[in-house]
Amino acid sequence: MLFKQVHLQGIRSGDISLAFRKWDKASVNQGTLLKTAIGLVEIFSIATIEEDLITEVDVLRAGFENKEQLLKSLRDDDKGNIYRIEVRYHSEDPRIELRDQKLTDERYETLKEKLIRLDKYSKQGNWTQKILLTIKDNPHLHAIGITNLTGFQKEWLKINI
Repeated sequence: MLFKQVHLQGIRSGDISLAFRKWDKASVNQGTLLKTAIGLVEIFSIATIEEDLITEVDVLRAGFENKEQLLKSLRDDDKGNIYRIEVRYHSEDPRIELRDQKLTDERYETLKEKLIRLDKYSKQGNWTQKILLTIKDNPHLHAIGITNLTGFQKEWLKINI
């Protein structure tokens, strides 16, 4: 589930506590923690809602000026249901702390062994070095950008890294 930066800032400040999406089926569950540019965002609740039951208060809580603007932000077809999703800022991204840790010789060897094992038993062959070097060279690139550079499919990439 993706958010525009302006909505992420609103979630972090507490000004935004709702999101609306139009999906064939829900792609998040209550209690899910999403990794975003501002840190972890929690899915507090999710339920389908009919368009005519979306209130002006809901619109404002979702960071929109009016209902028309909110509805334009949804998928533009007749398929799917509208989901009303309560969200809240949870915490900083725990990966930041991991990045700041020093890599000991022992941890390096353990990690190296795990990567060798991943390559050895993968149907994709040796992929870990290609992916990790691409991430290193493009640290702010999203998954789709990594897939474009490496040729791996996005779903496979997200499962495996």
